[in-house]
Amino acid sequence: MSLHRYRFRSVWTVDNPPPETFDVLADLGSYPKWWPEVRVAQQIGDRAARLRCRSALPYDLVFEAHHNTEDRASGLLRADLVGDLEGTASWRVLPDGRTGTRLVYTQEVEVTKPLVRRLALIARPLLKANHELMMRNGRRGLRTYLAGFRAARES
Repeated sequence: MSLHRYRFRSVWTVDNPPPETFDVLADLGSYPKWWPEVRVAQQIGDRAARLRCRSALPYDLVFEAHHNTEDRASGLLRADLVGDLEGTASWRVLPDGRTGTRLVYTQEVEVTKPLVRRLALIARPLLKANHELMMRNGRRGLRTYLAGFRAARES
């Protein structure tokens, strides 16, 4: 695998039902509301947004996410990524227990941003740790965001 290619997989669980969780994840424009590192999400189409992300390291990644699959029945959301990241990202939204959801996030990308490409040889472990921090904060943010839906439903 090239120094500029990355493959990530994260598994999250949330207490909300799959349809509700699927709707939030399908809404690219809502990501900054719950994912701190997604600083901007500008809708550029019905199924596409331009995202600007920044974690602990001092650089932004800007890319477009174009949903190519939104299959509610199978719980699959998949997007093509174009820009500072080139590749795909997907969510599998699966039932977990009676009312919860298990999320499997996969991302296979090549970094095209020149600064990050130059750093890859010496900083690859740091770049991966930066991604893990972003995912940990995303999981926490999604759980908090969805808890609001759950509280509203239960009141």
